[in-house]
Amino acid sequence: QVQLVESGGGLVQPGGSLRLSCVASGSIFTIDTLGWYRQAPGKERESLAGITASGTTHYADSVKGRFSVSRDNAKNTVYLQMNNLKPEDTAMYYCNLLRFGNNYFGQGTQVIVFS
Repeated sequence: QVQLVESGGGLVQPGGSLRLSCVASGSIFTIDTLGWYRQAPGKERESLAGITASGTTHYADSVKGRFSVSRDNAKNTVYLQMNNLKPEDTAMYYCNLLRFGNNYFGQGTQVIVFS
């Protein structure tokens, strides 16, 4: 069983930055795909960014050029660097691990961008 714990959320003004971290219990397999989702109030959960075992990344259009995903397998951790944050980035952010077709999510960390 995989458990994921996110951290790094908080309050930030528009244009600010935050770095989210997600630590997995046990080991991150090199074959795992890791990523981040978010869900704003009244909206569906959306995929933001992902990074494959080979290091290939992909991003949603809404965050491309502003967010960056990275992973450190030795630390069982995936990161999301978020720059130039906007009020519409306000949401609960969830870490995701995909292993052998099974999706795992953490409990989430709240990000609020306010003027």
